[in-house]
Amino acid sequence: MRIILLGPPGAGKGTQAVRLVERLGIPQLSTGDMLRAAVAAGTPVGLKAKAVMDRGDLVSDDIVVGIIADRIEEQDAKGGFILDGFPRTVAQAEAFDRMLADKGLKLDAVIEFKVNEGELVERIVKRAKDTEARGEPVRKDDNPDVFKTRLEAYRNQTAPLSAYYDSKGALKTADGMRPIDEVTEAIRGILGR
Repeated sequence: MRIILLGPPGAGKGTQAVRLVERLGIPQLSTGDMLRAAVAAGTPVGLKAKAVMDRGDLVSDDIVVGIIADRIEEQDAKGGFILDGFPRTVAQAEAFDRMLADKGLKLDAVIEFKVNEGELVERIVKRAKDTEARGEPVRKDDNPDVFKTRLEAYRNQTAPLSAYYDSKGALKTADGMRPIDEVTEAIRGILGR
């Protein structure tokens, strides 16, 4: 299965991706990890990315899609993959769709986690307090002000993906405010497994 998880930061995408990896036996693909691996491996796309990053510039959508194109050819991704955090923009989604079509592949599901943003901020504050109480370091992005900035960026850049995938008939939604196990069951229902 080829799955994209959409939703604002803190919606539970990462938690559910881990559960999907375990249940479906397919990898969760992180564009950041893939980018670093391609650079380290010295692949043609990795070398292009390195040159761009060495200049201090952002890696283009074409390079990111090229890295994903290479990664999904690896054996562990032949049966599918989970993307969380990509695509971030409609332009990336369009480029990704073209790449999949060139390979004769298509997405099986795009699942958006619907959340209440006010409650989401409370969830992040609670997560930070719980982490601190366990004596673990708190993620930098679990600061409410940083989180609100990330939420705003999501609204401006990534939220339009909902309409894009909905217009293609690919978008399914899950209530990301439900307890974790209930969200897992909702996703199981969406995927039919």
